[in-house]
Amino acid sequence: PVIPCVVSQWSSWSGCAEPCKTTYRVRTRHIVQEPRNGAEACPALQERAGCVEYWTRQGTECKQSLIPALITTGGFGKARKKRAAADGKERAGYCVEFQLVAITPGCLHSHHSYTRWMRYLREGHTVCVECQHPALDSRSQHCSGDGTGSRKNQLLHWQAVGNSRCKGTWRRIRQLDTCSCPSVHSFLFI
Repeated sequence: PVIPCVVSQWSSWSGCAEPCKTTYRVRTRHIVQEPRNGAEACPALQERAGCVEYWTRQGTECKQSLIPALITTGGFGKARKKRAAADGKERAGYCVEFQLVAITPGCLHSHHSYTRWMRYLREGHTVCVECQHPALDSRSQHCSGDGTGSRKNQLLHWQAVGNSRCKGTWRRIRQLDTCSCPSVHSFLFI
């Protein structure tokens, strides 16, 4: 009789192959029963997936430019400003212009009302991302993932809040005091 291949369940995912870099993680499984008498070959025994770790093996934080920017629609800023206005001590904030380089297909499949803004993201477009309180860190005076300290033309990572499948890369163009992009291309750091 034909005896099919049997494989174990997948192992847990490993850590990233290297910290502080966009790299990969691995999971494995093993053969429980070899195929015999003309049965199909066993499936792959190893899988890789993209991975970024933000801490070194010694437990210190990686350089800031490696951390993906977390963004949401600029419309969220109106509610945020009303809450922050009561204090009045916060720095006004700033804006960063980026050119979108790559976008995952998951951005187009955002069906919830709070994620529809993701459909306007297009490769090659310039977008504005505002850094304002409370995302603006009071010690460093910048937002996490804003690309401060990155090299010219370095690809930086971003991810949309509300849809983990919507992410991509962009290049920092410049920092401005205020944003001047159309509303569909205006976002906020979270």
